[in-house]
Amino acid sequence: MKTSIYMVRHAESPYDEGDERTRGLTVQGKKEAGKVTKMLIGEGIDMIISSPYSRAVLTVEGLAQHRNLEIEKIEDLRERYFSSQHITELMSNIRDNFYNFEYALPGGESNADCQSRSITVLKTILKEHMGKKIAMGTHGLVMTLMMNYFDSRYGLDFLDRLKKPDVYKLQFEGLELIEVIRMW
Repeated sequence: MKTSIYMVRHAESPYDEGDERTRGLTVQGKKEAGKVTKMLIGEGIDMIISSPYSRAVLTVEGLAQHRNLEIEKIEDLRERYFSSQHITELMSNIRDNFYNFEYALPGGESNADCQSRSITVLKTILKEHMGKKIAMGTHGLVMTLMMNYFDSRYGLDFLDRLKKPDVYKLQFEGLELIEVIRMW
């Protein structure tokens, strides 16, 4: 029985608005979130889960309203915690240390930690909702780390190619990833 996970990377978000948890979407991001809704309306989504961060929730909110579904916010789908750092330094650090999965900035979280907590959520969803179609509001790095767990081809190059937003349909048989389709 196939289970479909629609990974929805959040739409464009302003870096200078609020903190990591409360940043919303830019005007362009709001338009793109509407396009995500239109794209996924016909997919027969059964459930919507999301990172609790506003930008991820707002990107799947229109779909939830259209399907008359609640968005289940799951803390362990949050973005990787880096500790405070300027965005330019942060992006450089992500690239420089992507394949050093145990590396973390002082007070921050490693890729290994982020991958472990998010994969635990995904495996639970796959076991409890087998055969369902589930949209997941997520972040670029978290999405990449989850996909990388199942297939090492989803690494830094994949992360660098992701758009805001972006949508990937992952097909699973049990806990085995059998197909990935880019929808965006």
